[in-house]
Parts: sequence; structure tokens; C-alpha cells
Amino acid sequence: MGNHLYYGDNLSVLRDSIADASVDLVYLDPPFNSNASYNVLFRGPSGNESAAQIEAFDDTWHWTDAAEEAFGEVLRSGNGAAAEMLRAMRSFLGENDMMAYLTMMAVRLLELHRVLKPTGSLYLHCDPTASHYLKILLDAIFGARNFRNEVIWKRTSAHNDAKNGFADLSDIIFFYNKSDTSIFNRQYRPYSKEYAEKNFRFKEPDGRRYSSENLRSPNPRPNLTYEYKGFQPHPNGWTVSREKMEKLDSENRLIFPPKPSGRIRVKKYLDEMHGQIVGNVWDDIPPIGAQAQERLGYPTQKPVALLERIVAASSNPGDVVLDPFCGCGTTVHAAEKLGRNWIGIDVTHLAIGLIEKRLRDAFPKVDFTTHGVPQDIAGARDMANRGRTDKNYYFEFEKWALSLIAAQPGNLGKKGADRGIDGNVYFGKTHRAIVSVKAGDNVGVGMIRDLRGVIERERAEIGIFLTLTEPKKTMISEAAAAGQFEMEGFEPVPRIQIVTIEQALELRDRAVRLPARRDDAFKRAAREEDRGAQGALDL
Repeated sequence: MGNHLYYGDNLSVLRDSIADASVDLVYLDPPFNSNASYNVLFRGPSGNESAAQIEAFDDTWHWTDAAEEAFGEVLRSGNGAAAEMLRAMRSFLGENDMMAYLTMMAVRLLELHRVLKPTGSLYLHCDPTASHYLKILLDAIFGARNFRNEVIWKRTSAHNDAKNGFADLSDIIFFYNKSDTSIFNRQYRPYSKEYAEKNFRFKEPDGRRYSSENLRSPNPRPNLTYEYKGFQPHPNGWTVSREKMEKLDSENRLIFPPKPSGRIRVKKYLDEMHGQIVGNVWDDIPPIGAQAQERLGYPTQKPVALLERIVAASSNPGDVVLDPFCGCGTTVHAAEKLGRNWIGIDVTHLAIGLIEKRLRDAFPKVDFTTHGVPQDIAGARDMANRGRTDKNYYFEFEKWALSLIAAQPGNLGKKGADRGIDGNVYFGKTHRAIVSVKAGDNVGVGMIRDLRGVIERERAEIGIFLTLTEPKKTMISEAAAAGQFEMEGFEPVPRIQIVTIEQALELRDRAVRLPARRDDAFKRAAREEDRGAQGALDL
């Protein structure tokens, strides 16, 4: 199977590239229908959202011809329950943004049900904005009998910004199986200090904690009714055989009573217990704080521990995990860490580039294939050539090129006048490098002068000229004439840097020379050392 990362609309990718009954676990965290394009939003160094917002779903959640077409596809899907439910929702809601959201989700959920194996499971992460409607859709598509849990994840602590109601502290995760044969591995969380001190109150001389448990069988077991060292069992008998009793005795795990009339008990050591069984309220996995090591700067980034719990619970090593809205790649990170195969899909080059970087930083030996984007200079030229006759391809080339060096698209990622700012790279605390992307064959020294003028106008520190065509000697000389940018404590770097697409393909973000590490929009993911073992959840 291998690991696969797809750029594109997940509906098309699911239909064209993912086979029936080929996936063991689906986790999806789609954009919430809350008037924000959450899954494609990055922040600049000051926390300003407008620094790089690509509203890829801006049109998706409105009732348009595309929504009408999706509605018709659900009606013709062969799933009568889903068709009738969506028809009833439209009768109630009308043709509005919420109905468009539910229609687009319905057609995708049908595909996700198709690609799941009979033993597979789906987890849908949402907020209260549309959770009640999504639950009804899931019941129709998966069958109400296959609903397992509504998991409540406490994602934040109490805050005082709620004026007319209780503070919103949690998200909802719906858990469905495809059938009664679906995989489930019970999960545990560490005991709290208070619980451990109360229930494991005895200590060995070396400080090892244990509890004193009875050896009474809950039901009569004549075959386990025997005397041991003069001590009689409960009338129901012991819970262990004589051989097991002797083994426990040899390991100093038996507690003998002071009187013959008493009964033998057994030591259960705290460090040998799995922990407390995890229920459907998860309050032990905090959100990613501002200073957390795993924080990459993606506003809705979920903790790896959250996805580790889901992956560990509903898949086994070697299984296939799919995330059709993979954002910054937390699901595929957890899957790779736990030894699963994975498939990730996202509709923005920015997200795909970040996931590639994250995986290579965390797992230096990771092996995966990226689909839908150029993999070499020939592919880059082909994409650029198509952009000469189709503006959509040109903008896609531009965004893809920016993703190579981990730059954020300028001009809010939208088409239109860019005022010479195709992208931005933030570094240090408040510093900025402006990127100009050129896909044409004819590049000249005037373009370098223009970039210099832009960085002076914008009061930026550095300019990056990202070009598909090799630069002329006059351009290199003009860039050198711009001098260097100096930052205290770091080596000077060129103020104007010319980077070819070929260099960016090979070196990625290392093709750009910055005097300090980038700001939190694209932090380096910490290297993972232990693959195949569930990470600690007592964060």
C-alpha cells in the first residue's frame, strides 16, 4: 500500500484513486461551517490572520450549481436513507450556506463509507455549529446501529469571553463502525496522583506501590477450591490455579493473613497496571499551547496525542489510515509514528508543502509519494506552460512554487493585483521576506530592480526572486548590489536572493538564507524517536 499524499479536491481523489474497502480507519476534521476557512489559515508573526489566508472553501459552503449537483449525486447514490434524509433537510433548511455545507459533506461521507473495509471505523471531528445535522447524516449513511460514541474532547480551559451562555470548551468527535466486526483496541490513561495514592497505598521497601486484592472467585469454581499452606479458600474457590498460586508465592506477591482463619490476598503493582480505561470524555489531552514544541503555527492544529489515541484504538500496525482534510498533517504524523500506512488529502499547496516538511523533519527516513504536484523540473515547466493559456494553472503554479520554500501566499492567496508581493516568509520576531515568483522564459534585470523597490516600499528586510528560468549575469550582479541584511547575533545574508525552482525542488526551504529561524507559521517538527509505540497521553 505505502503512504500517499494527494493535492486536490478530496471528492475527486476518493473517486479516482481510492479503491473500495481499502481503508481501515478514517479521521476527518473538515472546516467547521463557522464563517471561517479554518483548514487553510496561517498566521503571521503578529498573530494577524490576514497575512496569509487562502479561502479555498470560500465558494464551497454556498448554495451554487456545484451544491445542486452534489445534492443530485446523493439522491442517485443508491443509499436511500441518505437521499431521504438530505431531501428532508433541504425541505427544512432551504437553499442556504448550511444546506450547502451538509450537501458537500454528504457526498463525501458516502465516498468515505465506500472506501472503508467492513472492519473499518470513521471518526468525524466537529463543533456544535452543525454537529446535530452531521450526526443525522452519519446515521443515514452508516446506520444508526453502527454509531459507537459521541466523544467529548475538552480542548481548552474555562475562559470569560462568553456573555450570553456557558463558555465553549469542547469539540465533538463522532465515532462510527462500518459493521459489528470493526476493530477496537481498548485505550487507557495514566492514573491520577490522587487515585494512585488512595488505591495503591502500600509500598515495598524500594518504594514500589501496590494494592491488596482478594483472590476470591466471583462464581463457584470447584476445580479451584483447594487449601494452600493451611489457608482455606472462600466457598466459591480461588481465582487462580494451584500452579499460578505457587508462582505468585515465589514472586513474593502473596499477602498471608496473621491468623489461619484469614484469607490470602495478592499484590497488584501500580507500575504493572494499564491505567484507567478511557471513556468518551477526553479531558486529559490539552490543546497545543503557544509554546508547545509540536506547535507549527496552524490555528486548528490538533495534538498528536489526540490522533494517536484514535489511531491506536481503531487500527493495528500495518493498517491504512485516511484523512481527507489533512490540513497540517497531524493524522498522518500519528499514523507514521504508530507504524500504520496512511493517505492524506488536502486542497491547498500550502498544506501539502507543510505536511511534506513536517514528515521529513519528524521522520528522516519516511517514505511517501506526493500526487498532483510537480515532482521534478520537467513537471514544473509543464505546469508553467499550461499557466500561459489558463490563468488558473498560473495561480496554481505560483502557490506550488511558494510551498517549496515554505512561503505563505501574498495578497490573501486570492487572484488579482498583488502589488509585487506573491508571497511572504516571516522570520525572527517581526521580520519579513517578500517573494516574487516568475514562471516565464523571459526574466531580466528590471525584475530584480522592481523587487528591490517593493521591499523598500513595504519596509521588508529581504526579497526572494523565485524563478523557473535561470537568471542572467546582469540579474545576479543587480541582486548583489542590493547589499546584505544584518541581524545582531547572526551572519549577514543577501538582501536580494535569487532562487531557481530547480534549487527549491532540491533544497526546499533551505534554498532561502535567513539570519534567524522562521516564525511560528512554519516551525520545524520535532524528530520522532520511537515509532510503533503509543505516545504518553499524560501531557
